[in-house]
Amino acid sequence: MGHDHNHLPTEIRHEKPLWWALGLTAAFLLVEIIGAFVTNSLALLSDAAHMATDTLALMIALVAVRLSRRPPDARRTYGYARLEALGAMFNGGMLFVVAGYILWEAIARFRQPQEIASTGMLVIAAVGLAVNLVSMRLLKAGSGESLNVKGAYLEVWADMLGSVAVIIGALLIRWTGWKVIDPILAVLIGLWVLPRTWVLMREAINVLLEGVPKGVVLADVRSSLCSHAAVVDVHDLHVWALASSTPALSAHVVLRDGADADQVRRELADALHERHDIDHVTLQLEAEHCGDACAVGPAPTAHEHGHDHDRHGHHGHVHH
Repeated sequence: MGHDHNHLPTEIRHEKPLWWALGLTAAFLLVEIIGAFVTNSLALLSDAAHMATDTLALMIALVAVRLSRRPPDARRTYGYARLEALGAMFNGGMLFVVAGYILWEAIARFRQPQEIASTGMLVIAAVGLAVNLVSMRLLKAGSGESLNVKGAYLEVWADMLGSVAVIIGALLIRWTGWKVIDPILAVLIGLWVLPRTWVLMREAINVLLEGVPKGVVLADVRSSLCSHAAVVDVHDLHVWALASSTPALSAHVVLRDGADADQVRRELADALHERHDIDHVTLQLEAEHCGDACAVGPAPTAHEHGHDHDRHGHHGHVHH
């Protein structure tokens, strides 16, 4: 095959919203940090810490988007698409560190509650809520397509809830005078963020470990390949993700005698595209086999086949 396949997405989307969200978040971060120290509010400082991770997350997302445009080269034949997963891992790690610090600081304030300037706390939190809502609107479209953008979106979402909690806390402190409300809110914000952070990191780890992409069932993929009339056996089947929204597949396919290899390869690639949304497909079509594995069901191992991979009838690489 003499095709030149580009593993990069044909269009880098959602970069402009990332820039807008970064500008808004960075500007308000400075305001909130100053306000947290002026009002002496741990809840506001917790929200500022999350806002800081939001800012860094957006910067990482933009860097990853820029670098992912770089084409494959002799050292990185798949390009730089997986930088989004590395960015998501880094953002998740930052959130864990920030949440740990806030929880530790909250313990000290439970023992010795401090005076809180509730009015200033309320005003700053209200402005932060507005900034977060705008940023969430900007990032929502890309959150379903990129782990990197999803990480930034989750951080802004968490910070939005933090702003709501700080507003409620400021009102309660103002009405009741209960200072302990401030560290309670800080703890609740941290506990809400951590499980969602772990989900994000788990998805990024799956991409980095070349796990089966989310939404793809390997048994169903095998069945789709085996359902073709000309296919006798499928082995060495691998499905992984080049990036969060770019699944890839490779497999060895044994054909019946007399089958048209080129036609079968095209039909299998079309089926994978239509049924599983897998567009990057590499199929090695073979004329020899050691049994009818598609008929018995379970995926055979390489040792069960005893197959010599150097002998094959046709090698096909299809990329929609």
